[in-house]
Amino acid sequence: MSSSNRSTPAIMHVMAGVLIDDLGRVLLAQRPPGKHLAGAWEFPGGKREPDEAPLAALIREWHEELAVTVKHASPLVHLPWRYAERELLLDAWLIEQWEGEPQSMEGQALRWVKPATIDPLDLAPADRPILEALLRISA
Repeated sequence: MSSSNRSTPAIMHVMAGVLIDDLGRVLLAQRPPGKHLAGAWEFPGGKREPDEAPLAALIREWHEELAVTVKHASPLVHLPWRYAERELLLDAWLIEQWEGEPQSMEGQALRWVKPATIDPLDLAPADRPILEALLRISA
């Protein structure tokens, strides 16, 4: 594909955070009505801004959406994903240190759930490989 093809939308770089509490549960957020894949559950995060470092984007998104200050995180899984209407680069990080209690700042439903009990069909399709990676490291 030539770089002069302007009809191809840019790949959206999406950051996702995997937060595990002291009981071994992970935090999931439900995509709100009116958004792509509304009603599906996902690992919280959001779009990386141009020229923003991935970890900085994760920190910003978690602060804006969940009022959580991420102190330390490490890469978990990084993969391309294509939906019919958009192409993503999904970048999921394991949040290892944080401050604050997650709260919904944008009205999305939140829930804590043990990874082994998550039905992959409840997740947005691009989030299913994140669950697979999480289950591999926690096995």
